[in-house]
Amino acid sequence: MKLSAKKLFLALLLCMGSGSMCTLSAAVRLPKLVSDRMVLQRETELKIWGWADPGERITVRFRGSHYYTETGADGRWHVMLPPQEPGGPFVMEVNDKVIRDVLVGDVYLCGGQSNQENPIERLVEKFPEIPVSNNHMIRHYKVPYQDVTDGVREEIAGDAVWHSATASEVLNWTSLAYFFATEVYNRYKVPVGMLVSSKGGTDIEAWIDQAHLKDFPRLVVDQEALQNLKEARRDKGSGVWNKRDFDDSDWDTVEFPGTWDERGIKVRGSVWYRKSFDLPTSMIGRHAKLYMGRMADADSVFVNGTFVGTTAYFGPPRKYDVPAGVLVEGKNVITLKLTAMNGHGEIVPDKPYKLQGDDDTVELSGTWKYKVGLDRSEADQYSRQVNLRTAGSGLYNGMIYPLRDWKVKGVIWYQGENNAGRAGEYAALLKNLIAGWRETFDCADMPFLLVQLPNYMAKQDKPSDSGWARLREAQLQVARSVPYTALAVTYDAGEWNDIHPLDKKTVAQRLFLGARKLIYGEKLVSSGPIYKAMEIDGDRIVLSFSETGKGLAVRHGDKTLKHFAIAGEDRKFVWADAKIKGNKVIVSSPQVKQPVAVRYAWSNNPEDANLCNKDGLLASPFRTDSW
Repeated sequence: MKLSAKKLFLALLLCMGSGSMCTLSAAVRLPKLVSDRMVLQRETELKIWGWADPGERITVRFRGSHYYTETGADGRWHVMLPPQEPGGPFVMEVNDKVIRDVLVGDVYLCGGQSNQENPIERLVEKFPEIPVSNNHMIRHYKVPYQDVTDGVREEIAGDAVWHSATASEVLNWTSLAYFFATEVYNRYKVPVGMLVSSKGGTDIEAWIDQAHLKDFPRLVVDQEALQNLKEARRDKGSGVWNKRDFDDSDWDTVEFPGTWDERGIKVRGSVWYRKSFDLPTSMIGRHAKLYMGRMADADSVFVNGTFVGTTAYFGPPRKYDVPAGVLVEGKNVITLKLTAMNGHGEIVPDKPYKLQGDDDTVELSGTWKYKVGLDRSEADQYSRQVNLRTAGSGLYNGMIYPLRDWKVKGVIWYQGENNAGRAGEYAALLKNLIAGWRETFDCADMPFLLVQLPNYMAKQDKPSDSGWARLREAQLQVARSVPYTALAVTYDAGEWNDIHPLDKKTVAQRLFLGARKLIYGEKLVSSGPIYKAMEIDGDRIVLSFSETGKGLAVRHGDKTLKHFAIAGEDRKFVWADAKIKGNKVIVSSPQVKQPVAVRYAWSNNPEDANLCNKDGLLASPFRTDSW
């Protein structure tokens, strides 16, 4: 590690003044998740990581053990902690940094759109237990937004912190995370951490990595064009053209001052100017004032490679100090970088352009050399080719990939509203999201708990098609075909006139039923009936189901089944009569003599649909056709 002489001297003075010995070490930087009140996943190997100067020695102390490592040439370091039993609070030390109030328990990653991040403060009137919550053993971390389509990010954005569920902090939570964490803690008495990475109004493709979007060309970034774009956006002069000994012999010349338009410079971006001059003896090594008139829009000025000043906008006069020791005998060089993204760069005439010493002055107007550092029009051309506007992966890159080393018990995925108009591709996208996240977190059987879309919008008098119904079908298809997944049916927990229904407690309870079976290995019925097969029997259709539990039933003691529709070859659905017979449902209508298809709960708002099992769990919406 390198310290300036001044910093070293001050550090030694501090040590001497304290009357004790001290050591000088580089500052260790930790990821934002490694902070006070964090929750670590129990019973699995844990990675603690961060950054420091290359070669820095790192010590991590936790629960009576210590772990050594050293920072690599890239400035990164990590240690692996052995599996930990649940408990806490504990203290973790990383060199001189202290992380307090650490818990070990079960961590869940919550992804999706606005219903996943619905703020709990909206629910305090419906659920009065929220504002008096007093549970310090469940924690919440809301990942700040970061949407970037030009590649993954190593670190999450912002300055979010972990919050407990005490009364003073609980209103920082999201609602579904709170109710789910409460369910887990109340049953298993282990600490719970809810890591919420969600953003309202987002499509599922924004949450999927590029490798798993290859079957959807409109969502894939053209990597070759992206590299060209990055190159086009790079100012070729940065860090190079400002050096005193840079060879500018092949640069063009221009009269200075003047506008870009007057001088024939047709650029939107940045132009670099250089001027060499011999220095009067009286100014060698001495402090001087540099007057650079006025400019449009932003300038950065260097003298003999030393940065002396910048102004970010048009207007103020440019007057910069040149420190003593910068000016030398013989050849001196002033370098100006002028940036105007609108293309109308200007060095205003009839203003002072000079280097002023105590006894002498160097006039700077006249002939300068120049070269274009950045032409935005080139970048705009590649930007159109890259496909950044329609490409997916932006939220995966910025809000999921940076979490990849944080061990989690499972994922809760609540999203779909934004994709209801394109439900036909949703099943494939959701499968790819699950596969991609499992690869990212290096966990092939990482459990996914899926929330099926709730009921929404006005009820319809007649059977009709529905994008929301088709999306619920896609969610069901994924839950049935992808291992280690469970689906929570929620078409009775919505609100017809609010796309953000308040009853997240019911949703959490149904998700937790799936978790108890899928994640915690309990033997219980966690799903309502699932359509399995149909048989045409004259003028009626006989439906059979799986997940019937103790048997089929009509919910809430209703006398008749509702929201079944039946159609013949004309594909015109009408409401049907439906009756339970054993573990089958018989569907018919006097209007359809030769039925071929049945649909159940097939609408935006099938709130009245009431087929369930005797365990009280609703049947998932379904159709027997593929129309």
